[in-house]
Amino acid sequence: MEAQKFSIVQISEQSRVQSQSTIATEFSLTIILDNRELVTLLCSPTKLDCLAVGFLSSEGLLKSKDEIKSLTVDDRKGIARVETKGNRGPDNELLFKRRYITSGGGTVKGASFHSAASIEGQGKIESRLVIAPRQVFKLVDEFQNYSQLFQTSRGVHSAALCDTENILVFADDLGRHNAIDKIFGECLLKDMPTNDRIVITTGRVPSEQLLKVARRNVPIMVSLTVPTDLGVRLAADYGITLIGSVKGKKMNVYTGDWRLKPDDA
Repeated sequence: MEAQKFSIVQISEQSRVQSQSTIATEFSLTIILDNRELVTLLCSPTKLDCLAVGFLSSEGLLKSKDEIKSLTVDDRKGIARVETKGNRGPDNELLFKRRYITSGGGTVKGASFHSAASIEGQGKIESRLVIAPRQVFKLVDEFQNYSQLFQTSRGVHSAALCDTENILVFADDLGRHNAIDKIFGECLLKDMPTNDRIVITTGRVPSEQLLKVARRNVPIMVSLTVPTDLGVRLAADYGITLIGSVKGKKMNVYTGDWRLKPDDA
């Protein structure tokens, strides 16, 4: 259940009224990798298989669907079990002992085991993808009206993978990090390419968000809000076009403005 109704009291200067409010559901998902407990994520109870796979992919622990031997999700117990063909879990003692970094964001904190150094050998993202401002505004307008859960609860973040004209994959979650992991997890499970694509997010773009996108070779990232300073620096380092503060017919292009072609081109 993505949301639940609660009785509330609405109070204004003129009135005090009994009413109902739709509240987004908070769920706890523990990811077990090769029989070792890795992390527990606070999330929305949707696309849990995509979230587990997307998180592992974002952390560099999965590169393709072919590495997965089995994937099971127990949504009653809140457990996702992933077994890899190499059974590499016990070999990653430092990973399992390492305290993960938490970063504030939205209603839920995100988890990450890695820093920018973890993909420093990747180099700049090579892509000839370009987009016109009118296409950005059109995608964002569709994106903002895509989530029924947000319309009713106002309590979730959203993320989407797009081409220049259409939303291809969409996910909601309490945490902006989880929403992005869900779209990437779905892409991995369905063998959908992410290069030459665009990611749109409702959340801020701190460094760990930018790294998730860089790892999947996405050349353009669009946020409805703003990045952090390190998010901007990393976007420049990895050759990602970073767009933020999209509202109406205005937006800020922080890096890679050469990918924005004129509307009449």
